[in-house]
Amino acid sequence: MAISEKVRQLLEGSSWVRKMFESVPQLKAQYGEDNIFDFTLGNPVEEPPRGFKEALKEFALNPIPGMHGYMPNSGYPETRRFVAQQLSEETGITFTEDHIVMTVGAGGGLNVALKAILDQGDEVIVPSPYFVEYQFYIDNHGGVMCLVDTAEDFTLDLEAIKKAITDKTKAVLINSPNNPTGVVYSADSLRALADLLRARSTGRKTPIYLFADEAYKTIVYDNIALPNVFEIYEPSISVVSYSKSLSIPGERIGYVAINPRYAGAEEVIEAMIFANRTLGYVNAPALMQRLLPLVGANHVGPREYQQKRDLLYEALTEYGYSLIRPQGAFYMFPRTPIEDDLAFVSDLQETFHILTVPGRGFGKGGYCRIAYCVPMEVIERSLPGFEEAAKKYGLLR
Repeated sequence: MAISEKVRQLLEGSSWVRKMFESVPQLKAQYGEDNIFDFTLGNPVEEPPRGFKEALKEFALNPIPGMHGYMPNSGYPETRRFVAQQLSEETGITFTEDHIVMTVGAGGGLNVALKAILDQGDEVIVPSPYFVEYQFYIDNHGGVMCLVDTAEDFTLDLEAIKKAITDKTKAVLINSPNNPTGVVYSADSLRALADLLRARSTGRKTPIYLFADEAYKTIVYDNIALPNVFEIYEPSISVVSYSKSLSIPGERIGYVAINPRYAGAEEVIEAMIFANRTLGYVNAPALMQRLLPLVGANHVGPREYQQKRDLLYEALTEYGYSLIRPQGAFYMFPRTPIEDDLAFVSDLQETFHILTVPGRGFGKGGYCRIAYCVPMEVIERSLPGFEEAAKKYGLLR
């Protein structure tokens, strides 16, 4: 055997998202690009905002000497000050550069943060359905992922979380707005979660941390306010990516922020800076770090995504599909007309050339994920296929 047994097992259960996405070029070559409707990957087609391109042009025309060199492992001080100022304005809590670590996207940020707090065998509670890579990120650092069910509408099930907490629980990892459901966890539910974690942290050497994956924090609909986890719970860590807010997923730039109100913040930051180096990321990309302060708050807004959500949601519900109306991000998670989500997704692909991802890839069989961060015309042209599939499976007569 050429590879480790552990990696072989992980490969067998690896991301359904990538499996489906990687079949797209062959299908487009076989049937023609206009006849394939690819909703597999959260890869936004929106262009970066004008301010991003202007900042990029400025650095190309007027380069700073040494601008592509190494920087402190936590990131450029001026970039971390920019992030801290934005967080201070958003939350009403005073952040400084010492509460921020610049990272290689949210994936790098989660790995850095998990490395900093996990010992071998520590447990991380994750509500399901969940972003599939969490399993691997937690395993990377000796942790054990403990899945808990959510409610029927995919909101937090506090009783399930309570039952899952053990002496080995080190953190709860939430993702809001959620991938794959689009659900935003309410402030009331997060306050109840915080009360539970405080109570169960009593007498422990370290508290139970609350990790908030906020990669989609700028894509929230219907004037819903994203709750401030820093205000709600002291031992909280936010992981943010600019992939979606600036529509630059390939540039891999993000950050981790620790709650300034947490007494152990300084020690955790030191551990994350150490992890940023020893995991081999070394630094978040230099050019992207320098660009962020110039771009400022000029990001891709939710308006275009909300229009796509409305069109697709209204059509699918009209056809008889059962789904929760997304409140943020750019995913829908409808129930499949048959229990076997893989069979339904395969039929959608083979018969109607619509590519989605089976819910089992997110820990929730009987559903499928639709990533609607695609051109509007792709959604429009896919609707007859969704309608015919609904008729085929008895949802629409």
